[in-house]
Amino acid sequence: MIDFALLDQLPRVFMSLVLVLLAALISRWQQVDLEKQMLVAVARAFVQLTLIGYALNIIFAADNPLAILLILSVMTAIASYTSGQRGKGTPQAMRVAGLSITFGAALTLGLLVGLGVFDFTAQQIIPIAGMVIGNSMNVCSLVMRRMREEVNGRRLEIETALALGATGRQAARPYLKMALQSGMMPIVDSTKTVGLIQLPGAMTGMILAGASPMEAVQLQMIVMYMLIGAAALTGLAAAWLSYRQFLTPDHQLVEL
Repeated sequence: MIDFALLDQLPRVFMSLVLVLLAALISRWQQVDLEKQMLVAVARAFVQLTLIGYALNIIFAADNPLAILLILSVMTAIASYTSGQRGKGTPQAMRVAGLSITFGAALTLGLLVGLGVFDFTAQQIIPIAGMVIGNSMNVCSLVMRRMREEVNGRRLEIETALALGATGRQAARPYLKMALQSGMMPIVDSTKTVGLIQLPGAMTGMILAGASPMEAVQLQMIVMYMLIGAAALTGLAAAWLSYRQFLTPDHQLVEL
């Protein structure tokens, strides 16, 4: 049976819209022309989150492993498509994104379940998977974009190295490193400053829900550590797969 508890929270939700209206007024006043996009984004978020809330109610109640795997597959597919679109300019961008995100997210979630950090239940896996897959998508997009920029900007250096007998991997190694650093730096910086500059979402949500601060801190530690792991795995796969798309089997740069 569908839970209509959201209706009880609507007054609070609508009151928080005051902040969006304020932002829209400032945009209008300063002629930034973002007010329409903000209002559309808010409306889409309301509809999407409401629908996913009801859908998750049903999925949590059923707690079927096949349903969980189906949801994870859909999430991964959407993330791969989005990252592939952002990575345009990289040959086979969609394929690179799909393989990288699937590898990073599947291995991260598999280890978390295998080590007993989380149980394979809908209520635990789906929210955690959302964070892992979303983070993996962002890392993959950053790595692919940086790799494309480095190859295009350093084409002469790479061709020179190849002409002198370097393999494709040897010629691309410095740029692999730069691309991987670019993808991982945001989550590394966020982990360094967590608790000092911001209280992250998972921790804040638990505290607002009534959990003790120490319980919230422990969960946030797990979240940050798993996101770093997912970033490293996804970033490494994306960098390795991306550079290979720019090279032929004969170790020559692909003509774009």
